Amino acid sequence: MNVRQRTMGFSSRLFAEQALSRSAGAPLIGGNAVELLIDARAHFDAWLAAIAGARRHVFLENYIIRDDAVGKAFLDALVERAKAGVFVAVIADWAGCLGQSRSAFWQPLRDAGGQVRIYNPPRLGSSFGWVSRDHRKVLVVDGETGFLSGVCISEKWLGDPSRDVPPWRDTGVMLRGPAVAEIEHAFADSWRETGDALPDDERIRPLATMADAGNVSLRLIATQPSTAGMYRLDQMVAAMARKTLWLTDAYFVGVAPYVQALSAAARDGVDVRLLVPGTSDIPMVASMSRSGYRPLLKAGIRVFEWNGSMLHAKTAVADGRWARVGSSNLNIASWLSNREIDVAIEDAGFARQLEERYETDLENATEILLRGRRRRSGNERMRSRSPRPPRPHRAGGSSSRAAAGALRIANTVGAAITQHRVLGDTETGPLLAGAATALVLTTIAILWPAVIAWPLALIGAWFTVNLAVSWWTLRRKRRESAEDVDRTAPPA
Repeated sequence: MNVRQRTMGFSSRLFAEQALSRSAGAPLIGGNAVELLIDARAHFDAWLAAIAGARRHVFLENYIIRDDAVGKAFLDALVERAKAGVFVAVIADWAGCLGQSRSAFWQPLRDAGGQVRIYNPPRLGSSFGWVSRDHRKVLVVDGETGFLSGVCISEKWLGDPSRDVPPWRDTGVMLRGPAVAEIEHAFADSWRETGDALPDDERIRPLATMADAGNVSLRLIATQPSTAGMYRLDQMVAAMARKTLWLTDAYFVGVAPYVQALSAAARDGVDVRLLVPGTSDIPMVASMSRSGYRPLLKAGIRVFEWNGSMLHAKTAVADGRWARVGSSNLNIASWLSNREIDVAIEDAGFARQLEERYETDLENATEILLRGRRRRSGNERMRSRSPRPPRPHRAGGSSSRAAAGALRIANTVGAAITQHRVLGDTETGPLLAGAATALVLTTIAILWPAVIAWPLALIGAWFTVNLAVSWWTLRRKRRESAEDVDRTAPPA
């Protein structure tokens, strides 16, 4: 390689690094150690061990913290540390915890000196404010160890052995090094969104120096509503991938620009794969996801459905050198509405770990094929280290299968034998469901108009009250501002 080629290669790397940094709004941070965590049991054990060893502070931010055996184990651990003088701060999401845990659940921690805040409950003066959610799953201990993941604090993630329901499939990381400070900054920002800023307490002051813990470089992307940093990064990676782009997502609802980016990559020869749940805890999202398979498959993207109880991981790995793990799903809610946190890791060793995990996951997945494409050419076949086992018996979550209708039932036997399922006209499912829903609403409106009128009246009342409160608040602020100006004005 001559000097000119080396110079061009160096310039290309700098350009790529600059493009990724600008798209994500996050610089590349070196000197980190990263450990891959697979499924909830590994997460819970590591999280509880870290909390038990806390000496200065514990920051916990999670979308769902449930009042069950797992949630109580975390509550007990936090209470014990708070009583020992550790600064404990917890952020839970209002919608995520609705029906999962109540205010009384947190009282023992508050009594022990810990602080708990609930993110974005409905409030007057904000008609649509409740739409934004804190979907992050973060734990930081003493400014030295940080975790981020897709795992919530709930027994659901462990499955139900008594009913032969396997654990949910999920992925996260444990971090040490300079990047942990960025996770703490993200937590502090969420804390300010729920009230006053973190206090000036010596227990939570940043460490004077953060020594390197490893040689992994990464970006910490902590997105906020309407910032779209993760969306820009996902688009950029789809555009820059040269050989492979393997995606895992729990609630994939492809928007047109992103689907076009993936399709362009696939048509350009990139091996693009998408692994999604076969059964979902949110059947409606699963139906929406399936309705978008056809354009992906036509572009050459390979789509697989997980055969376990629930696939909740959110990961990506590209070209054997770039990987993403975190809380962001590939849909509008995560990209534009929620508070999310992900880590984009630029390390060949970690990317290889995630690739190996992906290949293992595909052994428990069924590939979706377009009708009439029962076989692929040799260079299109899935390259896996070992043959895939027969499709296991499904152990729950079967309600989400209804969206595929009778076609899925007819293909079950063939899928069990070939590990392939032929995609029929699944796009007609949402259309039929929409037509049926419209017919039911129309019938109700004709026969029992009050059933439609009362909900509409309540919605109208909600907007009326919120707009009035917003007007009054703005008027009061303007009046106070005018009074402040009058007080500071010099006498005539």
